[in-house]
Amino acid sequence: LSVARWLRRAVEHRNQTTLAVGAEIVRRQAAFLEGGLAHLQPMTLRDVAEAVGVHESTVSRVTTGIMMVTPQGTFGLKRLFTTALATDGEGATSSEAVRHRIQQLVRDENPANPLSDDALARIITEDGTHLARRTVAKYRDMLRIASSFERKRRARLAS
Repeated sequence: LSVARWLRRAVEHRNQTTLAVGAEIVRRQAAFLEGGLAHLQPMTLRDVAEAVGVHESTVSRVTTGIMMVTPQGTFGLKRLFTTALATDGEGATSSEAVRHRIQQLVRDENPANPLSDDALARIITEDGTHLARRTVAKYRDMLRIASSFERKRRARLAS
């Protein structure tokens, strides 16, 4: 009976921690929930852990494998944690939002004249987020987007 009580308390504590972490993530990512990936805010495990009052490793364990249904679709909680990139203003933008912007720019580009990594970096920097060409290339590879040369070659072959 005492083992059963201990197990019940442990499960209740785990549920309370999961709920607290989820509520803090929703509070911090309200702009994302309303506007989509372009509005994802930089957030680290440490930020949430300090707000909830638990250790970073606890937040990591709680968010691993848990999905959240949002107005933007279903996302793993881990995906909502992103690093910050410097901007012209006081705030910062998330690396996930920048990857989403790269995806949009490539999707909307002229297939006959695709944007180079340099051009993408320049556009994003003009938008206010400082980004190097190498970072654009890294994000483009992560998104499985071909180089501008390869995209141009594919467009020629398709026409």
